[in-house]
Amino acid sequence: MAKTANKGVVGNIKLSGYDALFKSSGSENAAEHIIEASLGDLHDFKDHPFRVVDDEKMEETVESIRQYGVLVPGIARPQKGGGYEIIAGHRRKHASELAGKETMPIVVRNYTDDEATIIMVDSNIQREDILPSEKARAYRMKYEALKHQGKKAGGRTIEEMGEESGESAKTVQRYIWLSRLSDELLAIVDAKRLGFMQGLDISFLDSEAQKWVSDLLEENSISVTTSQSAKLKEYGKNGELTFAIVKLILSEEKPKERKVTIKSDKISHYFADTYSNEEIESIIYQLLDEWHSRQ
Repeated sequence: MAKTANKGVVGNIKLSGYDALFKSSGSENAAEHIIEASLGDLHDFKDHPFRVVDDEKMEETVESIRQYGVLVPGIARPQKGGGYEIIAGHRRKHASELAGKETMPIVVRNYTDDEATIIMVDSNIQREDILPSEKARAYRMKYEALKHQGKKAGGRTIEEMGEESGESAKTVQRYIWLSRLSDELLAIVDAKRLGFMQGLDISFLDSEAQKWVSDLLEENSISVTTSQSAKLKEYGKNGELTFAIVKLILSEEKPKERKVTIKSDKISHYFADTYSNEEIESIIYQLLDEWHSRQ
């Protein structure tokens, strides 16, 4: 399997990345300017899917801002009623607050909703610490924005998104499907109590059936096998799923677990560094499914 190049629009935030973003915009009011904005005037992007976490990386960012200030401006657009909506720079704003700063530099530009959404996603999607729920919601938001811009929805749009983020079209599609899970189930996936592929199967259920699944998982602290999630998906597709059937499927005795350990040094050369553990697992499952179908 060939390694996939990292082709994100922004990737690691660099000044040249901002130039590329500005040139890609079709906004009529495209003229931008840099200002030193009050932190109190900077507001979060609507439905921003990415966490801002006080972790070790945040501590490093805070210390850097204390010493040198914000070296790369954030990106924002004017907000109705005053202030600015942050498109890129939520972490830098938070770090500036922790560092005791009152302002930070931002590039102001009149982006449309769709342009702003695409830039917001592209400037964050390649971070190493992204949760499955964050990636799922972000890809869904970008896909919808591309559709609003008049691009034909479907496979080609998904392929383009994959090329830009350095992931396969199938991986992007699976994350978009995963975004259909309820917030409760997405949280369970994030906590690794529900596998990615099992969550993908359950994402095809309607909201009521998903509520049954999440309630049973929370009440009984049970796990879900790929066999069980496939059954749930099949019953749901046929319109035969009831709470009783969900409970019966999830209470099935699990087959004796067989543990297989794959050493990372044996497979690492097949995957680019941009692949997350969830993506590698998804690809391995996909290849096994294809192999099994030929037996």
